[in-house]
Amino acid sequence: MAKTGIHPDYHTIKVVMTDGSEYLTRSTYGKEGDTLNLDIDPKTHPAWTGGTQQLMDRGGRVSRFNSRFGGLGALGKK
Repeated sequence: MAKTGIHPDYHTIKVVMTDGSEYLTRSTYGKEGDTLNLDIDPKTHPAWTGGTQQLMDRGGRVSRFNSRFGGLGALGKK
């Protein structure tokens, strides 16, 4: 038995980048025909350029995590 009324409204919106370029996509944001203005630059942001992001290790958190849990997982140390 299928449930009704549980899915969000999925509709077409316009996305505008900081450089003025725009495109149409389907989303649950706003309502049909709304505009979403992004605050990221598609010419420099890693999501578009394929660049890598550097992980900041503040206070050694990543190092502590890796030392405690680095051996877990399917490819972990035995």
